[in-house]
Amino acid sequence: MLGKLLSIAHNTFRETIRQPVYAVIIVAAIFLFIVSPSLTMYSLDNDDKLLLELGLSTLFIAGLFISIFSAANSITEEVQTKTIITTLSKPVPRPIFILGKYLGVASAVFIAHYLFTSAHFIAIRHGVMSTASDEHDMTVVLTATGTIGLTIIISGFLSYFYDSKFTSTAVITASILTTFSLIFLTFIDRDWKYNPAGNGFDIFNVYASAMLFIALLAICAIALMFASRFNILITLSLCICVFLLGLISDYVFGRFADTYLWAKIGRMLVPNLQTFWITDAIYEKSQIPFKYVLMTASYGLSYTIGILFLTIALFQKRQIG
Repeated sequence: MLGKLLSIAHNTFRETIRQPVYAVIIVAAIFLFIVSPSLTMYSLDNDDKLLLELGLSTLFIAGLFISIFSAANSITEEVQTKTIITTLSKPVPRPIFILGKYLGVASAVFIAHYLFTSAHFIAIRHGVMSTASDEHDMTVVLTATGTIGLTIIISGFLSYFYDSKFTSTAVITASILTTFSLIFLTFIDRDWKYNPAGNGFDIFNVYASAMLFIALLAICAIALMFASRFNILITLSLCICVFLLGLISDYVFGRFADTYLWAKIGRMLVPNLQTFWITDAIYEKSQIPFKYVLMTASYGLSYTIGILFLTIALFQKRQIG
């Protein structure tokens, strides 16, 4: 069973990162990270705080659409092309099929989130040019330009000479090169000198990104659940509704949970995404304790496991073929 699970997960991951929409969302999000230092220079308050909030918002929204489209396509496409009949007749148990699909989609979302987080960190390292006298951090500019250029050259070479898929090759190549770029920028300052203390990175940003990824894991499970019963358009609509409700869960359900049964049920079924959204701490200048991150991770992973069990139960009753 483990071999079947890993095989389904691997195939799902490979097909997901080959999807054009996957690459389009990544390119669009990275472009927003590139221009974010310029967009935030016109605030009336602290520009760096706005840069952090804009970056985290981009992380969350881009990850949301990556999660929804990846999860929805992973099942909907197989149902429409009837390839799911071949898979389930091997035989592959339906719970293994769902878990394999989820692991494959979650892996693709992790790669995208890692690229987004890396671009966010690089934008933070560059900082906002608040005045006309500010100069670009050429260490960041040249490193980022080199990473993007090498990614295109290597992916194009492998695609032309070895017939590899350009989009998937570019995603994997960018992930590897970005890792080296982050390590380089961690130790080298804007004057091209060894200065780890002046890199501008903070553990707060790591915690914020990690918590958003946990929220995306829950959204992946929700999208997979809807995709097991509906088409991609309905899945997209329902996931966006759940996302918006999750952001205001405390206001819609939390304040009535002790009085009304419907609010208590809604609070249990809809993920409280505000728990993972910690931008308030940016303006309050407070740190996020590691204990809070662990508690949030426990909540997010428990919710994800519960949704996966519900997805398996729903998919067991679905007629295929």
